[in-house]
Amino acid sequence: MPPRRSSMSKSMNKRRTSVVSTPASTTIRLGYRPRVISIILLLSGVALLSVSALLWRRKTPPAISLIRVLNEFPHDPRAFTQGLVYAGNDTLYESTGLYDQSSVRRVSLRTGKVELLHLMDASHFGEGLTLLHDKLYQVTWLTKTGFIYDTKNLNKIEQFTHMMKDGWGLATDVIKKHVVTYNGHEVHNLNELEFVNGEVWANIWLTDCIARISYSDGKVAGWILLQNLRENLISSGKRGIDVLNGIAWDDVNSRIFVTGKLWPKLYEIELHPVEKTFEGSIEQLCLRKPSHFL
Repeated sequence: MPPRRSSMSKSMNKRRTSVVSTPASTTIRLGYRPRVISIILLLSGVALLSVSALLWRRKTPPAISLIRVLNEFPHDPRAFTQGLVYAGNDTLYESTGLYDQSSVRRVSLRTGKVELLHLMDASHFGEGLTLLHDKLYQVTWLTKTGFIYDTKNLNKIEQFTHMMKDGWGLATDVIKKHVVTYNGHEVHNLNELEFVNGEVWANIWLTDCIARISYSDGKVAGWILLQNLRENLISSGKRGIDVLNGIAWDDVNSRIFVTGKLWPKLYEIELHPVEKTFEGSIEQLCLRKPSHFL
């Protein structure tokens, strides 16, 4: 997805399938009006899933969690993070965006050092990334184009096209088609995605929220509130940061990592469910109107 609105004028895993999130979609095509989650089988069993929303009613309120930071790691403050995956051995793969700056990279978790870098063509705006076996799958913004990379050397080994006009996030292990909804409201602007313990987790663009989505029915099963991360960066003088974006899951050690666009830090976090009545409005904190780019 593009930079947040205030800066747009200046610059504009796992086993068999992938998910694609989009700002808006209609059935299997990305369009302007969010309506459904749709799946397209593509490329050796990799499925692209466009994510948006429709209305539904829920009897049991979704769980709400705050977070505690367990560890902080360095992160390239020039990386406009669009996709993030954990590959084991304290290694991350990351897709970055912005025209003439987009890349796919292998990064050391502990040091934040970029160990391997593939710079994309200047005409491509990098978007979501997922890992399937020994290959990375990436989509690009507004081009209907995707790329497949070898994880060993980040060589681009294949290019593919898809039917979507837009595409933001990628994750794996979902073979379903649903709408994504919360409490009678459409959930627009699902961004970077990760498959975590049987749920699809999604950053919501222009918010500090992560939606925990049930892949079995598309309903929001819970919310994770991360406002303190961005607020702490800003209070420490980091004024050039963009939005929260980037979720990676270490399924072996049950570790959760998050970061943001142009953030100097990457965080390992744990969830702390809110036990008492939540004093706030999820609608105000986490829901936004649909974004239109075409």
